[in-house]
Amino acid sequence: MDKTPKETALGQSKKAERFTSSGFILAAIGSSVGLGNMWKFPYITGLYGGAAFFLLFVVCLIIVGLPVLLAEMTIGRGGRGNAASSFYNLTGNKQWKWFGFMSVVTAFLIISYYGVVAGWTLQYTIDSVVGSLGQGTNFDQHFVDFAAGGWPVFWQLVVMIVCGVIVGKGISGGIEKFNKILIPGFLAILLVLMVRALTLPGAAAGVDFFLKPDFSVLTGESALIALGHAFFSLSLGMGCMLTYGSYVQKEQSLGKATVAIGVGDLGYALIAGLIIFPTIFSYGIEPQKGVGLAFMALPASFSQMPLGSLFGGLFFLLLAIAALTSAVSILEVPVAYAMHYWKWSRRKAAAIIAALSFALGVPAGLSVSGPLSDWTPFGKSIFDWFDFMTAYVLMPLGGLAVTLFTGYAWKRAGEEAGLTGFWYRAWMFCLRYVAPLLILAVLLYSIFVKPV
Repeated sequence: MDKTPKETALGQSKKAERFTSSGFILAAIGSSVGLGNMWKFPYITGLYGGAAFFLLFVVCLIIVGLPVLLAEMTIGRGGRGNAASSFYNLTGNKQWKWFGFMSVVTAFLIISYYGVVAGWTLQYTIDSVVGSLGQGTNFDQHFVDFAAGGWPVFWQLVVMIVCGVIVGKGISGGIEKFNKILIPGFLAILLVLMVRALTLPGAAAGVDFFLKPDFSVLTGESALIALGHAFFSLSLGMGCMLTYGSYVQKEQSLGKATVAIGVGDLGYALIAGLIIFPTIFSYGIEPQKGVGLAFMALPASFSQMPLGSLFGGLFFLLLAIAALTSAVSILEVPVAYAMHYWKWSRRKAAAIIAALSFALGVPAGLSVSGPLSDWTPFGKSIFDWFDFMTAYVLMPLGGLAVTLFTGYAWKRAGEEAGLTGFWYRAWMFCLRYVAPLLILAVLLYSIFVKPV
Protein backbone atom coordinates (compact mmCIF):
# COMPACT_ATOMS: atom_id res chain seq x y z
CA MET A 1 0.00 0.00 0.00
CA ASP A 2 1.37 3.43 -0.93
CA LYS A 3 2.08 5.70 1.96
CA THR A 4 -0.13 8.72 2.48
CA PRO A 5 1.40 12.16 3.09
CA LYS A 6 0.29 11.77 6.70
CA GLU A 7 2.28 8.56 7.06
CA THR A 8 5.32 10.01 5.32
CA ALA A 9 5.35 13.02 7.63
CA LEU A 10 5.00 10.71 10.60
CA GLY A 11 7.94 8.62 9.44
CA GLN A 12 10.10 11.72 8.95
CA SER A 13 9.18 13.10 12.37
CA LYS A 14 10.32 9.88 13.98
CA LYS A 15 13.75 9.68 12.36
CA ALA A 16 15.43 10.97 15.49
CA GLU A 17 13.34 8.71 17.71
CA ARG A 18 15.18 5.40 17.50
CA PHE A 19 16.52 2.84 19.95
CA THR A 20 19.90 1.24 19.48
CA SER A 21 19.71 -2.54 19.24
CA SER A 22 20.88 -3.19 22.82
CA GLY A 23 18.93 -0.21 24.11
CA PHE A 24 15.70 -1.57 22.73
CA ILE A 25 16.20 -4.97 24.37
CA LEU A 26 16.96 -3.39 27.75
CA ALA A 27 14.05 -0.96 27.50
CA ALA A 28 11.65 -3.76 26.53
CA ILE A 29 12.89 -5.97 29.37
CA GLY A 30 12.56 -2.99 31.71
CA SER A 31 8.96 -2.58 30.57
CA SER A 32 8.09 -6.24 31.14
CA VAL A 33 10.07 -6.69 34.37
CA GLY A 34 7.94 -4.51 36.57
CA LEU A 35 5.78 -4.99 39.61
CA GLY A 36 4.10 -7.80 37.69
CA ASN A 37 7.22 -9.94 38.11
CA MET A 38 8.45 -8.76 41.48
CA TRP A 39 5.14 -8.26 43.31
CA LYS A 40 2.26 -9.97 41.49
CA PHE A 41 3.98 -13.11 40.17
CA PRO A 42 5.21 -14.35 43.59
CA TYR A 43 1.88 -13.90 45.32
CA ILE A 44 -0.22 -15.56 42.61
CA THR A 45 2.34 -18.39 42.47
CA GLY A 46 1.86 -18.82 46.22
CA LEU A 47 -1.91 -18.84 45.85
CA TYR A 48 -2.32 -21.06 42.80
CA GLY A 49 0.06 -23.99 43.09
CA GLY A 50 3.73 -23.09 43.56
CA ALA A 51 6.05 -24.91 41.17
CA ALA A 52 3.20 -26.44 39.14
CA PHE A 53 1.78 -22.96 38.55
CA PHE A 54 5.24 -21.67 37.59
CA LEU A 55 5.60 -24.35 34.90
CA LEU A 56 2.11 -23.59 33.64
CA PHE A 57 3.06 -19.91 33.43
CA VAL A 58 6.12 -20.81 31.32
CA VAL A 59 3.96 -22.78 28.88
CA CYS A 60 1.49 -19.90 28.59
CA LEU A 61 4.33 -17.45 28.06
CA ILE A 62 5.58 -19.50 25.10
CA ILE A 63 2.31 -20.30 23.34
CA VAL A 64 0.53 -16.97 23.88
CA GLY A 65 2.81 -14.32 25.37
CA LEU A 66 5.68 -14.45 22.88
CA PRO A 67 3.54 -14.65 19.72
CA VAL A 68 1.48 -11.63 20.82
CA LEU A 69 4.66 -9.78 21.87
CA LEU A 70 6.13 -10.28 18.40
CA ALA A 71 2.84 -9.15 16.84
CA GLU A 72 2.78 -5.91 18.84
CA MET A 73 6.37 -5.02 17.99
CA THR A 74 5.79 -5.88 14.34
CA ILE A 75 2.74 -3.61 14.11
CA GLY A 76 4.71 -0.81 15.77
CA ARG A 77 7.72 -1.03 13.48
CA GLY A 78 5.62 -1.58 10.36
CA GLY A 79 3.24 1.28 11.12
CA ARG A 80 5.86 3.69 12.50
CA GLY A 81 3.16 5.42 14.50
CA ASN A 82 1.71 5.50 18.00
CA ALA A 83 -0.50 2.79 19.46
CA ALA A 84 -3.54 4.14 17.59
CA SER A 85 -2.16 5.33 14.24
CA SER A 86 0.01 2.29 13.49
CA PHE A 87 -3.06 0.13 12.78
CA TYR A 88 -4.41 2.70 10.33
CA ASN A 89 -1.04 3.29 8.67
CA LEU A 90 -0.80 -0.39 7.77
CA THR A 91 -4.31 -0.91 6.38
CA GLY A 92 -5.94 2.48 5.78
CA ASN A 93 -8.94 1.16 7.74
CA LYS A 94 -10.09 3.74 10.29
CA GLN A 95 -11.97 1.13 12.34
CA TRP A 96 -8.72 -0.45 13.50
CA LYS A 97 -7.53 2.91 14.76
CA TRP A 98 -10.16 2.76 17.50
CA PHE A 99 -8.81 -0.53 18.79
CA GLY A 100 -5.39 1.10 18.98
CA PHE A 101 -6.88 4.10 20.77
CA MET A 102 -8.26 1.69 23.38
CA SER A 103 -4.65 0.72 24.18
CA VAL A 104 -3.77 4.39 24.69
CA VAL A 105 -6.66 4.77 27.15
CA THR A 106 -5.60 1.56 28.89
CA ALA A 107 -2.04 2.79 29.34
CA PHE A 108 -3.25 6.14 30.68
CA LEU A 109 -5.47 4.43 33.25
CA ILE A 110 -2.73 2.01 34.25
CA ILE A 111 -0.06 4.65 34.80
CA SER A 112 -2.54 6.61 36.94
CA TYR A 113 -2.82 3.89 39.59
CA TYR A 114 0.53 2.22 38.90
CA GLY A 115 2.22 5.37 40.16
CA VAL A 116 0.44 4.80 43.49
CA VAL A 117 2.02 1.35 43.98
CA ALA A 118 5.39 2.60 42.74
CA GLY A 119 5.19 5.29 45.42
CA TRP A 120 4.62 2.65 48.09
CA THR A 121 7.90 0.99 47.11
CA LEU A 122 9.81 4.25 47.61
CA GLN A 123 8.36 4.76 51.10
CA TYR A 124 9.10 1.16 52.08
CA THR A 125 12.67 1.48 50.80
CA ILE A 126 13.26 4.40 53.16
CA ASP A 127 11.40 2.74 56.05
CA SER A 128 13.57 -0.37 55.67
CA VAL A 129 16.87 1.49 55.46
CA VAL A 130 16.22 3.72 58.50
CA GLY A 131 14.86 0.77 60.49
CA SER A 132 11.36 2.12 61.17
CA LEU A 133 9.74 -0.77 59.27
CA GLY A 134 11.23 -3.34 61.64
CA GLN A 135 10.36 -1.58 64.90
CA GLY A 136 6.89 -3.09 65.26
CA THR A 137 5.41 -6.53 64.81
CA ASN A 138 2.06 -5.74 63.18
CA PHE A 139 3.15 -5.20 59.57
CA ASP A 140 -0.40 -5.37 58.22
CA GLN A 141 -1.33 -2.38 60.39
CA HIS A 142 1.87 -0.55 59.37
CA PHE A 143 0.76 -0.68 55.75
CA VAL A 144 -2.82 0.35 56.58
CA ASP A 145 -1.58 3.35 58.61
CA PHE A 146 0.81 4.40 55.87
CA ALA A 147 -1.80 4.12 53.09
CA ALA A 148 -4.29 6.12 55.17
CA GLY A 149 -2.01 9.17 55.41
CA GLY A 150 -0.76 11.76 52.95
CA TRP A 151 2.59 10.16 52.13
CA PRO A 152 1.23 7.93 49.33
CA VAL A 153 0.12 11.02 47.43
CA PHE A 154 3.53 12.64 47.90
CA TRP A 155 5.41 9.58 46.65
CA GLN A 156 3.01 9.18 43.76
CA LEU A 157 3.85 12.75 42.77
CA VAL A 158 7.58 11.96 42.96
CA VAL A 159 7.10 8.92 40.70
CA MET A 160 5.18 10.89 38.08
CA ILE A 161 7.73 13.72 38.09
CA VAL A 162 10.61 11.26 37.59
CA CYS A 163 8.77 9.44 34.80
CA GLY A 164 7.75 12.70 33.13
CA VAL A 165 11.33 13.99 33.12
CA ILE A 166 12.73 10.74 31.69
CA VAL A 167 10.10 10.44 28.94
CA GLY A 168 10.48 14.15 28.20
CA LYS A 169 14.16 13.61 27.38
CA GLY A 170 13.28 11.35 24.47
CA ILE A 171 14.11 7.81 23.39
CA SER A 172 17.91 7.67 23.29
CA GLY A 173 18.58 10.49 25.77
CA GLY A 174 15.87 9.52 28.23
CA ILE A 175 14.25 6.08 28.12
CA GLU A 176 17.21 4.14 26.70
CA LYS A 177 19.79 5.80 28.96
CA PHE A 178 17.56 5.31 32.01
CA ASN A 179 17.19 1.57 31.35
CA LYS A 180 20.88 1.09 30.56
CA ILE A 181 21.68 2.42 34.04
CA LEU A 182 18.90 0.79 36.05
CA ILE A 183 18.54 -2.67 34.49
CA PRO A 184 22.14 -3.82 35.25
CA GLY A 185 21.77 -2.41 38.78
CA PHE A 186 18.46 -4.20 39.06
CA LEU A 187 20.14 -7.50 38.15
CA ALA A 188 22.98 -6.94 40.63
CA ILE A 189 20.53 -6.36 43.51
CA LEU A 190 18.51 -9.40 42.45
CA LEU A 191 21.56 -11.67 42.58
CA VAL A 192 22.66 -10.34 45.99
CA LEU A 193 19.20 -10.95 47.45
CA MET A 194 18.93 -14.38 45.83
CA VAL A 195 22.25 -15.52 47.34
CA ARG A 196 21.16 -14.22 50.74
CA ALA A 197 17.76 -15.93 50.51
CA LEU A 198 19.21 -19.28 49.43
CA THR A 199 21.67 -19.30 52.35
CA LEU A 200 18.99 -18.75 55.02
CA PRO A 201 18.21 -21.64 57.41
CA GLY A 202 15.27 -23.59 56.05
CA ALA A 203 15.51 -22.03 52.59
CA ALA A 204 15.32 -25.47 50.94
CA ALA A 205 11.61 -25.74 51.78
CA GLY A 206 10.94 -22.55 49.85
CA VAL A 207 12.98 -23.78 46.88
CA ASP A 208 11.02 -27.05 46.87
CA PHE A 209 7.72 -25.17 46.93
CA PHE A 210 8.80 -23.06 43.95
CA LEU A 211 10.65 -25.64 41.83
CA LYS A 212 9.25 -29.09 42.69
CA PRO A 213 5.81 -29.31 41.07
CA ASP A 214 2.77 -31.04 42.48
CA PHE A 215 0.32 -31.03 39.59
CA SER A 216 -2.53 -32.30 41.77
CA VAL A 217 -2.95 -28.78 43.19
CA LEU A 218 -3.63 -27.22 39.77
CA THR A 219 -7.17 -26.26 38.79
CA GLY A 220 -8.83 -24.72 35.76
CA GLU A 221 -8.65 -21.42 37.60
CA SER A 222 -4.88 -21.82 37.95
CA ALA A 223 -4.56 -22.24 34.19
CA LEU A 224 -6.52 -19.07 33.44
CA ILE A 225 -4.62 -17.05 36.04
CA ALA A 226 -1.29 -18.30 34.58
CA LEU A 227 -2.41 -17.37 31.09
CA GLY A 228 -3.55 -13.94 32.20
CA HIS A 229 -0.28 -13.27 33.95
CA ALA A 230 1.81 -14.43 30.99
CA PHE A 231 0.00 -11.73 29.07
CA PHE A 232 0.30 -9.14 31.83
CA SER A 233 3.98 -9.78 32.59
CA LEU A 234 5.06 -8.82 29.06
CA SER A 235 3.14 -5.51 29.14
CA LEU A 236 0.85 -6.66 26.33
CA GLY A 237 -2.48 -5.11 25.40
CA MET A 238 -1.61 -1.62 26.66
CA GLY A 239 0.36 -0.34 23.66
CA CYS A 240 3.80 -0.38 25.31
CA MET A 241 5.52 -2.89 23.06
CA LEU A 242 3.71 -1.53 20.01
CA THR A 243 4.95 1.98 20.79
CA TYR A 244 8.47 0.77 21.55
CA GLY A 245 8.37 -1.23 18.30
CA SER A 246 7.86 2.00 16.34
CA TYR A 247 11.30 3.15 17.54
CA VAL A 248 13.13 -0.04 16.46
CA GLN A 249 15.68 0.04 13.64
CA LYS A 250 14.80 -1.93 10.51
CA GLU A 251 18.03 -3.92 10.96
CA GLN A 252 16.86 -5.26 14.34
CA SER A 253 15.65 -8.86 14.25
CA LEU A 254 12.25 -8.82 15.94
CA GLY A 255 12.27 -12.60 16.30
CA LYS A 256 15.54 -12.57 18.24
CA ALA A 257 14.35 -9.57 20.24
CA THR A 258 11.17 -11.45 21.19
CA VAL A 259 13.19 -14.42 22.45
CA ALA A 260 15.59 -12.16 24.37
CA ILE A 261 12.73 -10.27 26.04
CA GLY A 262 10.94 -13.51 26.90
CA VAL A 263 14.08 -15.04 28.40
CA GLY A 264 14.74 -11.86 30.38
CA ASP A 265 11.17 -11.73 31.66
CA LEU A 266 11.22 -15.39 32.66
CA GLY A 267 14.69 -15.13 34.21
CA TYR A 268 13.68 -12.24 36.43
CA ALA A 269 10.51 -14.08 37.50
CA LEU A 270 12.60 -17.15 38.38
CA ILE A 271 15.06 -15.14 40.48
CA ALA A 272 12.19 -13.27 42.18
CA GLY A 273 10.73 -16.61 43.24
CA LEU A 274 14.13 -17.75 44.52
CA ILE A 275 14.28 -14.62 46.67
CA ILE A 276 10.77 -14.52 48.08
CA PHE A 277 9.86 -18.16 48.76
CA PRO A 278 13.10 -19.21 50.53
CA THR A 279 12.85 -16.02 52.63
CA ILE A 280 9.28 -16.52 53.81
CA PHE A 281 9.67 -20.27 54.37
CA SER A 282 12.77 -19.60 56.48
CA TYR A 283 10.67 -17.55 58.89
CA GLY A 284 7.51 -19.66 58.86
CA ILE A 285 5.30 -17.38 56.75
CA GLU A 286 2.64 -18.97 54.56
CA PRO A 287 3.07 -18.40 50.80
CA GLN A 288 -0.69 -17.93 50.40
CA LYS A 289 -0.55 -14.44 51.88
CA GLY A 290 -1.88 -12.96 48.63
CA VAL A 291 -1.47 -9.33 47.60
CA GLY A 292 0.12 -8.48 50.96
CA LEU A 293 3.07 -10.82 50.39
CA ALA A 294 5.52 -8.04 49.53
CA PHE A 295 4.27 -5.21 51.75
CA MET A 296 3.08 -7.18 54.78
CA ALA A 297 4.66 -10.66 54.87
CA LEU A 298 8.19 -9.96 53.65
CA PRO A 299 8.82 -7.11 56.10
CA ALA A 300 8.13 -9.60 58.89
CA SER A 301 10.83 -11.87 57.45
CA PHE A 302 13.36 -9.06 57.10
CA SER A 303 12.72 -7.92 60.68
CA GLN A 304 13.98 -11.30 61.95
CA MET A 305 16.95 -11.54 59.59
CA PRO A 306 20.51 -10.45 60.47
CA LEU A 307 21.11 -7.15 58.64
CA GLY A 308 17.40 -7.20 57.87
CA SER A 309 17.22 -3.43 57.38
CA LEU A 310 19.89 -3.65 54.68
CA PHE A 311 18.32 -6.55 52.81
CA GLY A 312 14.83 -5.19 53.27
CA GLY A 313 15.97 -1.86 51.87
CA LEU A 314 17.58 -3.61 48.90
CA PHE A 315 14.42 -5.57 48.22
CA PHE A 316 12.14 -2.54 48.19
CA LEU A 317 14.71 -0.62 46.15
CA LEU A 318 14.44 -3.51 43.71
CA LEU A 319 10.67 -3.12 43.64
CA ALA A 320 11.05 0.62 43.10
CA ILE A 321 13.39 0.15 40.13
CA ALA A 322 11.05 -2.44 38.62
CA ALA A 323 8.10 -0.10 39.07
CA LEU A 324 9.89 2.88 37.50
CA THR A 325 11.18 1.05 34.42
CA SER A 326 7.66 -0.19 33.69
CA ALA A 327 6.04 3.14 34.50
CA VAL A 328 8.28 4.94 32.00
CA SER A 329 7.21 2.60 29.19
CA ILE A 330 3.53 2.93 30.08
CA LEU A 331 3.70 6.74 30.16
CA GLU A 332 5.35 6.78 26.72
CA VAL A 333 2.16 5.35 25.15
CA PRO A 334 -0.17 8.33 25.76
CA VAL A 335 2.74 10.75 25.34
CA ALA A 336 3.46 9.41 21.82
CA TYR A 337 -0.25 9.71 21.03
CA ALA A 338 -0.42 13.33 22.26
CA MET A 339 2.70 14.28 20.29
CA HIS A 340 1.18 13.03 17.06
CA TYR A 341 -2.47 14.06 17.35
CA TRP A 342 -2.10 17.38 19.15
CA LYS A 343 1.33 18.29 17.75
CA TRP A 344 2.76 18.86 21.23
CA SER A 345 6.48 18.82 21.82
CA ARG A 346 7.76 15.77 23.68
CA ARG A 347 8.45 17.74 26.87
CA LYS A 348 5.04 19.40 26.83
CA ALA A 349 3.28 16.09 26.22
CA ALA A 350 5.26 14.33 28.97
CA ALA A 351 4.55 17.12 31.48
CA ILE A 352 0.81 17.34 30.76
CA ILE A 353 0.15 13.60 30.59
CA ALA A 354 2.17 12.98 33.77
CA ALA A 355 0.21 15.72 35.57
CA LEU A 356 -3.14 14.36 34.40
CA SER A 357 -2.12 10.82 35.38
CA PHE A 358 -1.18 12.03 38.83
CA ALA A 359 -4.51 13.83 39.27
CA LEU A 360 -6.48 10.78 38.15
CA GLY A 361 -4.44 8.47 40.39
CA VAL A 362 -4.93 10.43 43.61
CA PRO A 363 -8.46 9.10 44.26
CA ALA A 364 -7.19 5.56 43.59
CA GLY A 365 -4.44 5.99 46.17
CA LEU A 366 -6.79 7.48 48.74
CA SER A 367 -9.21 4.57 48.31
CA VAL A 368 -6.81 1.89 49.63
CA SER A 369 -7.19 2.77 53.30
CA GLY A 370 -7.52 6.54 53.14
CA PRO A 371 -10.56 8.83 53.20
CA LEU A 372 -12.11 7.25 50.09
CA SER A 373 -11.72 3.65 51.26
CA ASP A 374 -15.35 3.42 52.43
CA TRP A 375 -16.66 4.24 48.96
CA THR A 376 -16.92 0.87 47.19
CA PRO A 377 -19.31 1.06 44.22
CA PHE A 378 -20.46 -2.44 43.27
CA GLY A 379 -18.21 -3.90 45.94
CA LYS A 380 -14.88 -2.53 44.73
CA SER A 381 -12.73 0.41 45.78
CA ILE A 382 -11.57 2.96 43.20
CA PHE A 383 -8.14 1.34 43.17
CA ASP A 384 -9.67 -2.11 42.61
CA TRP A 385 -11.80 -0.80 39.77
CA PHE A 386 -8.72 0.66 38.05
CA ASP A 387 -6.96 -2.68 38.39
CA PHE A 388 -9.95 -4.77 37.30
CA MET A 389 -10.91 -2.70 34.26
CA THR A 390 -7.36 -2.45 32.93
CA ALA A 391 -5.82 -5.85 33.75
CA TYR A 392 -8.91 -8.01 33.27
CA VAL A 393 -10.96 -6.19 30.61
CA LEU A 394 -9.09 -3.61 28.54
CA MET A 395 -5.72 -5.39 28.29
CA PRO A 396 -7.25 -8.68 27.07
CA LEU A 397 -9.38 -6.74 24.58
CA GLY A 398 -6.29 -4.90 23.36
CA GLY A 399 -4.39 -8.16 23.01
CA LEU A 400 -7.31 -9.74 21.17
CA ALA A 401 -7.31 -6.85 18.70
CA VAL A 402 -3.56 -7.32 18.09
CA THR A 403 -3.94 -11.04 17.37
CA LEU A 404 -6.88 -10.58 14.99
CA PHE A 405 -5.25 -7.65 13.20
CA THR A 406 -1.96 -9.46 12.66
CA GLY A 407 -3.54 -12.83 11.92
CA TYR A 408 -6.27 -11.69 9.52
CA ALA A 409 -6.28 -8.00 8.56
CA TRP A 410 -2.62 -7.23 7.81
CA LYS A 411 -1.26 -9.40 5.02
CA ARG A 412 2.42 -8.40 5.25
CA ALA A 413 2.98 -9.14 8.92
CA GLY A 414 5.31 -12.07 8.23
CA GLU A 415 7.50 -9.94 5.98
CA GLU A 416 7.87 -7.23 8.64
CA ALA A 417 8.51 -9.80 11.38
CA GLY A 418 11.12 -11.56 9.25
CA LEU A 419 9.41 -14.95 9.51
CA THR A 420 9.06 -17.52 6.72
CA GLY A 421 8.28 -21.21 6.38
CA PHE A 422 7.55 -23.18 9.52
CA TRP A 423 8.03 -20.30 11.96
CA TYR A 424 5.64 -18.06 10.02
CA ARG A 425 2.98 -20.80 9.87
CA ALA A 426 3.38 -21.56 13.59
CA TRP A 427 3.13 -17.86 14.44
CA MET A 428 0.00 -17.42 12.33
CA PHE A 429 -1.59 -20.52 13.85
CA CYS A 430 -1.05 -19.11 17.34
CA LEU A 431 -2.38 -15.67 16.39
CA ARG A 432 -5.40 -16.90 14.44
CA TYR A 433 -6.59 -19.77 16.59
CA VAL A 434 -4.75 -20.40 19.87
CA ALA A 435 -4.20 -16.92 21.33
CA PRO A 436 -7.66 -15.43 20.52
CA LEU A 437 -9.51 -18.36 22.07
CA LEU A 438 -7.37 -18.39 25.21
CA ILE A 439 -7.47 -14.61 25.64
CA LEU A 440 -11.25 -14.69 25.20
CA ALA A 441 -11.46 -17.42 27.86
CA VAL A 442 -9.51 -15.24 30.31
CA LEU A 443 -11.72 -12.25 29.51
CA LEU A 444 -15.00 -14.13 29.96
CA TYR A 445 -13.78 -15.81 33.13
CA SER A 446 -12.67 -12.52 34.66
CA ILE A 447 -15.93 -10.74 33.91
CA PHE A 448 -18.61 -13.42 34.34
CA VAL A 449 -17.17 -16.22 36.47
CA LYS A 450 -14.90 -14.70 39.08
CA PRO A 451 -14.52 -10.92 38.97
CA VAL A 452 -11.48 -10.00 41.09
